[in-house]
Amino acid sequence: MKGRPPAESLAATSESVYRVEPVRISSTGDAPRRDPGEVVAEELLTIMIEDVGSFAVMCTPCDVKAFAVGFAFSEGMISSADDVLQYTERHDPFTVAMRLDEPEQVISSRNLIVTSSCGLCGSRNIDNLLAGTVTCKDTLRMSVPDLCRIAREMHKQQDLFERTGGAHAAAIFSADGEIISFAEDIGRHNALDKVIGKSLAAGQSLEQRGVMLSGRVSLELVAKTARAGIEVLAAISAPSSLAMRAAQRCNITLCCFVRGDRTTVYTHPHRISDMDGFSIT
Repeated sequence: MKGRPPAESLAATSESVYRVEPVRISSTGDAPRRDPGEVVAEELLTIMIEDVGSFAVMCTPCDVKAFAVGFAFSEGMISSADDVLQYTERHDPFTVAMRLDEPEQVISSRNLIVTSSCGLCGSRNIDNLLAGTVTCKDTLRMSVPDLCRIAREMHKQQDLFERTGGAHAAAIFSADGEIISFAEDIGRHNALDKVIGKSLAAGQSLEQRGVMLSGRVSLELVAKTARAGIEVLAAISAPSSLAMRAAQRCNITLCCFVRGDRTTVYTHPHRISDMDGFSIT
């Protein structure tokens, strides 16, 4: 077959996507043909935090400051955006440098690589989560129609996913069911860090908040949710066993398979008005 190899057609069209010209091949006997499209960007970002360490993170290079702030918050290094005393960013190489006001937690593993497919959680947090030492408040009440509407509204904002099919999304919502923060990234954990960082940077309280995720729920995502004090964690896909156990211990209502007009509630159903009087043992 003549023509350039697909990789040679890779060209950046924005900070978040690349234009590509792959070849579509059918098993029905149709001739191979070019199929122009876009793929989501995945790049190496180094987050350098003075007196703490440096972290090599694979991410989609948009909402970078929100991501860095959310990452520092989720990992227990800061308690608010005000704790970031200095922030600088450069693109060659792609690096963020931050100076914090008395970082609350020093991570022992320096120069740790955090991939877009898994987060930075580790054994240091697992025991605390499963022991229930981190517990959320009990002030938020939602309904199944609210959750389903939020899932639909989040999907409408998923421009990167619509263009590439390769991005995850996260949306923080208020008690009245309005999305107040939204972000996309190639990594599930990164998307959650970004919306948390956006809320912190905007001075928005994370109390009486829920979060909607586009993918499956793993332990690391529950860890970030618990750290933020978010009471309801809802997702389009499935939970893992450790995610369910941690949500139970941390007093988080975990709702998964939020699709169409239904959801499946795994922990603390009392926050879902449609389940009044129903208990999960």
